[in-house]
Amino acid sequence: MVVDVHAHYSPKGYVETMFRIAGARRPAGWEELPHTDSEADLDARLQAMDDAGVRMQVLSHGIMAPYAENEPDAVHVARLTNDEYADLVQRYPDRFAAFVSLPLPHVDAALREMERGLDELKMAGVAMNCSVFGRSLAEAEFEALYAEMNRRGVVLYFHPCASGICSPFINDYGLQGAAGTSMEDTVLVLHLVLKQIPPRYPNIRIIVSHLGGLVPMLLNRMDHQMPRKGLREDPSATARRLYYDTVGHGSDAALLCAWKAFGAEHLVPGSDYPVLLAHETYRETFDYVRRAGLPAGDVERILERNASELLGLP
Repeated sequence: MVVDVHAHYSPKGYVETMFRIAGARRPAGWEELPHTDSEADLDARLQAMDDAGVRMQVLSHGIMAPYAENEPDAVHVARLTNDEYADLVQRYPDRFAAFVSLPLPHVDAALREMERGLDELKMAGVAMNCSVFGRSLAEAEFEALYAEMNRRGVVLYFHPCASGICSPFINDYGLQGAAGTSMEDTVLVLHLVLKQIPPRYPNIRIIVSHLGGLVPMLLNRMDHQMPRKGLREDPSATARRLYYDTVGHGSDAALLCAWKAFGAEHLVPGSDYPVLLAHETYRETFDYVRRAGLPAGDVERILERNASELLGLP
């Protein structure tokens, strides 16, 4: 059975609070998709999971993270988000797990909420966006978070925030979804490599969304042309320490490139639920992995084993 590490969930209270404190809302295209905490949407989610052979979804906030410049607002919405997610997990412990949302950019508050989420709410790991208010999550100001995650040996899941890497070449052309998110994934990995986060904090099991964006195609170029001062190993070796989910919009070429670059043992199943439901069934999001031409043993490892082992599930 599949464990989907990349699935989003939008309880009504969370959505209303994010709009109130930050003016944030889910994309208009989500309105017809089953992503809320209504009973109808939850039933549709569970039915889709059963049809696709998905044992469990690991829920995360995705683009609309509980971040706010005002610390009390950030803390309030992060706690609300985690409580709402933990409530669903408690109702369906065999079908859902969740990553802790952090009230960034407030590091001390984030450390407190991480502790609450992991110890009291028993959540499966931590979720962060690739950046917060234009600042990379690889920056030194966030080192305390990595130190604590390393001490705990947690799973850390990274997702874009639709910043378009703060570039008018992306944002002014409306390319945040078509290209910007993949570039966010890419830049985040490059920053993690340059800051040597993975080798300095080796107990953190880091998952990056969307096959790592452009990283599978850049490994040799990274080794040839990235700044090497302070690096403990080749950049490609650091990138291969991470895990990457299989969200590739059905592209065999993208999946095969990531499989060749990282190896089957570093790919985990993801769906970006509910985003791809606008284009394909939930089952198809995983079936493309089965049809891409990978060795049968690697398909089995990617879809059936890696995520369970990474998250410590039976």
